[in-house]
Amino acid sequence: MKVLHLISGGETGGSKKHVITLLEKFSKEEVTLALMQEGAFAEEARQKGIQTKVFSQSSRYDVSILKKLVSFIKEESFDILHTHGPRANLFGIYLKKKTGIRWVTTVHSDPSLDFVKSGVKGKVFTTLSMYAVKKMDGYFAVSERFKQNLMKLGVSGEKIHTIYNGIDFTETTAEPISRSEFGLSDEDFVMAMVARLHPIKGHTIVFDAMKSIEEEKRPHLLLVGDGPIKDELMQEAAKRGLESHVHFLGFRSDVDRIYATSDLALLASYSESFPLALLEAADQHVPLLTTDVGGVNELIDRGETGWIVPVGEAGPYADAIGQAMEKKEKGELKKMGEKLYVYASSHFSLGNLAERMKQIYDKIVT
Repeated sequence: MKVLHLISGGETGGSKKHVITLLEKFSKEEVTLALMQEGAFAEEARQKGIQTKVFSQSSRYDVSILKKLVSFIKEESFDILHTHGPRANLFGIYLKKKTGIRWVTTVHSDPSLDFVKSGVKGKVFTTLSMYAVKKMDGYFAVSERFKQNLMKLGVSGEKIHTIYNGIDFTETTAEPISRSEFGLSDEDFVMAMVARLHPIKGHTIVFDAMKSIEEEKRPHLLLVGDGPIKDELMQEAAKRGLESHVHFLGFRSDVDRIYATSDLALLASYSESFPLALLEAADQHVPLLTTDVGGVNELIDRGETGWIVPVGEAGPYADAIGQAMEKKEKGELKKMGEKLYVYASSHFSLGNLAERMKQIYDKIVT
């Protein structure tokens, strides 16, 4: 069986890591990665030994590559097209029509929110994206909740396969990066949030929660990631007087070391599927605080390995941070992280994900 994975290629966060680490589990003969631009994604995929083909676009609206993709699919006799992300999904409509290939997707985000704050174009692309999502032959839902969301969009439950995201867990934690690099000490309460700088990630909820904590006890936030609202978020942090407590680190390749030096890992999204960032934090034995999105309930034992709070509410978020700070003072916070690691590493391995996906590929083409 031959599978062509298609994604835009400009991703730098969880989507990129998910695709690359997953495809590493397949042989070169089984999978090929198709990207729409050269860059860090393509370079890393090649370094990992993944068969990679780039169909360069002059802009994201350049559809001239579609005919090239059709020819490539036919010439290489792919059995399955596996798309990732809204642009690849939109192209999938044409590719399936012209080739008849079986088409599946992993939905990494809520398609109704992918183009939030994008004006008229965003509304048009949202409509097209929702149309594309209903035209596929199979779906990989990364949580039971996400399966239910797809069914509410009109997708048949028989086509949806729940497969939890996974990572390769390590036996030992990373070497913690020195807190002095950020002007911090061991006494400071340090939180790490790894998320692209996008409205859907809820950064301002965290800012509001931090603002409500008295200044002398206020925790520090290591903010990892880049994105379209970086300047806006820096302004929002400044408005709340948090310049000395919110550390914008941009893209980092040492996320494991940043988690390892942190007391708590955060997620504040309005929508997620099953965040890899939380698994990466679990791999470093760091307890979690997240909004109630996607499959987080299947990872976190509330009060035992982390906290789950309502979406979009700074009050409960601040309360949870306060509880975590108290746990650290009592010497109990690290024990929560250890317990989380034991559970996560036994339930969410990348090997389990790849094996289950192979089984479903077989079922779809037979």
